[in-house]
Amino acid sequence: MSELMTKPTPRPGIMDIAAYVPGKSHGTGAGKVHKLSSNETPLGPSPKAVAAIQAVAEHLELYPDGQSSALREAIAAKYGLNTSNIICGNGSDELLGLLAHIYLGHGDEAIITEHGFLVYKIQILANGATPVTVKEKDQTVDVDAILAAVTERTKIVFIANPANPTGTYIPFSEVRRLHAGLPSNVLLVLDAAYAEYVRRNDYEAGLELVAENGNVVMTRTFSKIYGLAALRVGWLYGPHDIIDALERVRGPFNLNAPAIAAATAAVKDDAFTRAAVDFNTGWIERLTSELTALGLTVTPSVTNFVLIHFPDEDGKRAADADRYLSERGYILRAVAGYGFPNALRMSVGVEEANLGVIEALKAFLGREAKTA
Repeated sequence: MSELMTKPTPRPGIMDIAAYVPGKSHGTGAGKVHKLSSNETPLGPSPKAVAAIQAVAEHLELYPDGQSSALREAIAAKYGLNTSNIICGNGSDELLGLLAHIYLGHGDEAIITEHGFLVYKIQILANGATPVTVKEKDQTVDVDAILAAVTERTKIVFIANPANPTGTYIPFSEVRRLHAGLPSNVLLVLDAAYAEYVRRNDYEAGLELVAENGNVVMTRTFSKIYGLAALRVGWLYGPHDIIDALERVRGPFNLNAPAIAAATAAVKDDAFTRAAVDFNTGWIERLTSELTALGLTVTPSVTNFVLIHFPDEDGKRAADADRYLSERGYILRAVAGYGFPNALRMSVGVEEANLGVIEALKAFLGREAKTA
């Protein structure tokens, strides 16, 4: 009997998947560590969310509401939606995975972009389908490239808008043009994890497009601006038929009670969210300005992170900068896996961390900034 017949064996393709590697958490030096690798908000969660968790903690013997009713109602009230078109998940990652599980199989194709979120490709492969990667234009989703890649085998198009790790976005007129060019049987998935940070008049997360069509969904997360990454809460807005399919395959208690309570409180705390947006907007502008003044190239970002490109010089490349910063307690995200071998992604942190990275990079590059 062959070795393959003597133990459980994953189906073909599973072991070809490159496992997702999250941003590192630890520096190599002995001092204080500033983790700027995972796009976590530096302001933490709303105090109201923390209080909600504390209240639930007294009744951990009870199962959570399997429909996440309070959370769905809070989301619906905030955005003017029908609760029946909303489903909540264990992070938006779970919902993205369920979409792939439901709508993809052997012989199918799903389109992703060259610098798109790595989870898309993982879920496509995990469900036996073929990922079709298209080029981006200036580190931004290229609608024409996507439409040119559509075939009779295409079942899903995944786009993150804004995108990670670039921080770029396409205006909603382009999203509408993309949708108009897709066959009606192709599902367009709009991943809007960073939507709350965007302050551009030509941007929309996708709510209207979903409401008007039967082949579009939008996913959102509580891990970023709401500061609930540890609880894993996401939600999806979609047509009734797609919500019905998702409800049939999701776990019966896929969100825990503390997560439901905290997210419900967080989505209602508009003042806290506005403060987070204001803090982020100011620092994105300052980081971009100061890093550019050091001679580095920074991709224009509408999110809570910047993609920093380093010189192609010995001792000055991204890997060198990563080691230098890590030794000093500044943890950025290497993004070679996203197609940027000579760049680092930096999340907006607290003031101490942001200023520290700027000063450390001044020393690393051996030059002074041109701005104050």
